[in-house]
Amino acid sequence: MTTPKPATVHTQQANAPRDLGMDDRDIDRARQGLIAQHPTGVLEGPLGVAWDASRHDYVVDGAQPDTVHPSLWRQAKLNAEHGLFSVSDKVWQVRGYDISNITFIEGQTGWIVIDPLTVEPAARAALELANTHLGERPVVAVIYTHSHTDHFGGVLGVTSQEEVDAGRCRVIAPEGFLYEAIAENVIAGFAMGRRAAYQFGPLLPPGPTGHVDCGLGKGLAIAAPSLIAPTEEITFTGEELNIDGVRVVFQLTPEAEAPAEMNFFFPDFGWLCMAENCTHTMHNLVPIRGALVRDALAWSKYIDEAISLFGDETEVFFASHHWPRWGHDDIVDYLRKQRDMYRWIHDQTMRLANHGYTALEIAEELELPEEFSSQGHTTGYYGHLVHNVKAVYQRYLSWYDGNPANLWRLPPTEVGSRYVALAGGADAMVAAAQKSFDEGDYRWVVEMLNHLVFAEPDHAAGRELQADALEQLGYQSESATFRNAYLTGAQELRNGAPPRREAMRRGFLDAMTVSQLLDTIAVRLPSDLVGGRHVTIHLTISDRPTEADWTIEISNRAMSSIAGLRGSSDLALTMPLEYLIALAANEMTVDDVLTASRCEGDPTAFEFAFGHLELFYSGFAIVEP
Repeated sequence: MTTPKPATVHTQQANAPRDLGMDDRDIDRARQGLIAQHPTGVLEGPLGVAWDASRHDYVVDGAQPDTVHPSLWRQAKLNAEHGLFSVSDKVWQVRGYDISNITFIEGQTGWIVIDPLTVEPAARAALELANTHLGERPVVAVIYTHSHTDHFGGVLGVTSQEEVDAGRCRVIAPEGFLYEAIAENVIAGFAMGRRAAYQFGPLLPPGPTGHVDCGLGKGLAIAAPSLIAPTEEITFTGEELNIDGVRVVFQLTPEAEAPAEMNFFFPDFGWLCMAENCTHTMHNLVPIRGALVRDALAWSKYIDEAISLFGDETEVFFASHHWPRWGHDDIVDYLRKQRDMYRWIHDQTMRLANHGYTALEIAEELELPEEFSSQGHTTGYYGHLVHNVKAVYQRYLSWYDGNPANLWRLPPTEVGSRYVALAGGADAMVAAAQKSFDEGDYRWVVEMLNHLVFAEPDHAAGRELQADALEQLGYQSESATFRNAYLTGAQELRNGAPPRREAMRRGFLDAMTVSQLLDTIAVRLPSDLVGGRHVTIHLTISDRPTEADWTIEISNRAMSSIAGLRGSSDLALTMPLEYLIALAANEMTVDDVLTASRCEGDPTAFEFAFGHLELFYSGFAIVEP
C-alpha cells in the first residue's frame, strides 16, 4: 500500500497554528460530569472490532500536526472525550463510542433511552457502562429522535423485539419515522453506503495523515444496524407523554436535519433535547453521501419555535451529538446563533441567486461573517458553507444553473479524452499540473487531472499527482467530511477501490412494509431483459392481513406494484412475507420460492419478473471510470 505524503510548504503555511478566537469553555463542557470510561475502549462485534477508542489517542495526547487544519484539530480533540457523563440530575450520556450520543433518563421504574447509537455492540456497551456505575435498571422506553441510522441502528443492544412485543418497552418516534428510516437507507442505500465511505472515512488509517474526525463525532462504529418499529408516533407539536413517570413535551421538525425528526422538552426539569437540529457544528443541508435536500428556512424556523416554546424554562441543553450546555442565557444565545446561521445561509444564497449568480459562483462569493466564524458550533466541521450553498440553490432551482451549455454535458470519460487531446497529450497535461501543484494551486490540479484519470485511468504519473493534490486539499480542510473525502479519493487512486461485496442489509428488509419491499425489488430490474412481454402476477402475502393482496405488473419494461388484485393474471401466487424478503436478500432463488408457495397459473411469469434481479455491490469506482 502506498503511504501518505507529508504536508507541502503551502499546506504548512495554510495550517500554521493560530488563535482561532473560539470559546475556550468548550473543552470544559466536553469533559464536565465524567463518571467513568469503558474499561478497554474496545467494543467487539460480529464483524470484529466495532470500535476502538485508542485509535485516536494521538489526538488527545499530541500537538497539532501540519497535516491537519488547526480548527479541525480543535474539534477532533473535543470529540475525543469519551465515557459516561452526568448531564443533570437523572440524565446521563455515553459519548465517544460511536458518532452519536446515547442518553439515559432515570424514570420511576427503569431507563428511558434516547437514540441507541448506530450498532448493537456500541449500544450494549453503553448500557452496561450505565448499569455498572449508576445501578442496573430495565429499559422501559426507547426514543428515536429521528430517522437516521446512527440514532436507531443499535436498538437491539438495549432492548429486544420480544420486550417490545410484550409491552415492557415502549418505542417512541416522530410521525413518518419508519417510512423515512427505510426509504433513505434502501432505495438509494447501496450508492449512499459507498459514498458514505468518503464522507466518514472508515477505511482511512487513523493518524495525522489519515482519519482525524468526522466533525459530528469521532467516527462510525462498525457492525450491521438493526431496527425495531416504533410502538408510538408523535403526531403534533405540543403533544405530551408521560414516560415512566417523566413528562415530555414534543416538537415535530420534519424536513429539517431529517425528513422525520423531533425536539423535546422536560418541563418538570428544564431539560431541552434538540436531537440533531442543533449540535456543535454547522450541519449539512445535504450530506456529501447523498440524501434529500433539507429545508434551511424551515430548519431556522424550527429552532426559533423551540426558543419560543421552551427557551424561557430551559436550563440544560443536550443533543444527539457532541456535548451539552448549561445555563439559560448561554443556551438561548447558542440557539439564536444556530437559528441565524441557517437563515443567513438560506437568505444570502437566494439573494445572490436572484441576481443571476449560479451555485458555483455563490459558493465562491459567500464567506461566513465573524458572528459565525468565531463560534465553534457554527463552523463547518460536518457541513460546509460551500456545499450548503449549493444545497439551498438545488432545493429551489435544481442542479441546472440556467446555462444551456450545462443541460447535456458529455460524460467524464468522453470529455476527459477531449481535454487531454486539447492539452497536447497526457504527459503535457501532467507537466502543466505539476507546475500548478508546485505553486500550491491544488484545486486546479484536481480539476485538470480528473479529466486525465477518466480518459486514461492507467496513466501512473497522472493518478499519483491527482492523489497528491487531493491529499493536500484534505490536509487543508477545516471540514472533516471534506478531509475524509479528499483523503479517501487519494487512497483509492494509489491503492484501488475496496473489494466489491454484496451490499444487502437484511435488517432493513425485515422492517419494511410490503410496498417498500416491492419498490426496492423494482429498482433492481434491468429493463433490457424484460422487454417484449406484458406480465401480471396476483401476489397474496399470507401473513400480512392488512397488506395481503398485490398486483405486480410488468409493462413497457417497468415493474409496478399495485395494492389489491386488479384484473386477470398470468399467475396467482400465495406466500408468507419471509419468502419475499429472502428473495430480495438473495437467500432464496426464484425456484425455491415457486416450490414453497401456492401457485395457480404460469410459473414462467414469476421467473420473468423476479429472475433477472441485479445484485448491488459496494466498492464501485468513484475517482476513476
